[in-house]
Amino acid sequence: MSDWMLPDSETYLEWELPMVEIFETVEGEGMAAGFPTVFVRTFHCNLRCRWCDTPYSFAPAKPVFTATLRQIRERVGSYASRRICLTGGEPLLHREKSLALLETLASLPDVDDVHIETNGAVDLAPFDRWRRESVTGKKVRFILDWKLPDSGESDRMLPDNLSLLKERDELKFVLANRDDFRHAVEFLSRSPHRGQTLFSPVFGELEPRHLVEWVLAEPLPQVKVSLQLHKTIWDPAQRGV
Repeated sequence: MSDWMLPDSETYLEWELPMVEIFETVEGEGMAAGFPTVFVRTFHCNLRCRWCDTPYSFAPAKPVFTATLRQIRERVGSYASRRICLTGGEPLLHREKSLALLETLASLPDVDDVHIETNGAVDLAPFDRWRRESVTGKKVRFILDWKLPDSGESDRMLPDNLSLLKERDELKFVLANRDDFRHAVEFLSRSPHRGQTLFSPVFGELEPRHLVEWVLAEPLPQVKVSLQLHKTIWDPAQRGV
């Protein structure tokens, strides 16, 4: 099993987590973009990216509420969506509680996909071990957000995480400028991995058309340009969408 053992019974359903929000919308980015999805956003993050668009998910902000895993399961189960995005902050910071939350969400019978937005600075090995050994783990995917220099957090990345990616996973690069693009291209040339590579422009800083031009000119035929669909549909500052 993983480094953290879950109880034999479901007593972990009474474990509590600090939360920001749970809501249903369409997935805004990545391979599942456009699909109806339930977002489960936990509180706390170990990074402080310069361009972060969810500063309300970590200190000095406060959790919006605390919920047991049972309450989270009931709320998520009340929606019709068959996909779940576990996000933050950094949703895997809570160690065995994060693992228990994954088990709780993936065990919902009508859920087909649980994708985790994780920031690259948390060891994925215990979670990967669980998803390989758990009956429900096959539903779980990593979206590994590898930080580039303009984020201010590129030196916090854990290279060993790359070897844990599977074909169903995603490796995302958020780019603020041309320097970030060059860094990402050089990184990919020396760091082969499995899964889909995504390039996403920092909203309001890098024009998407410039990123598309760079990807085509390189060329990078296997890279998917990923835009934040929700910021096109709604006000970019609106929460819960």
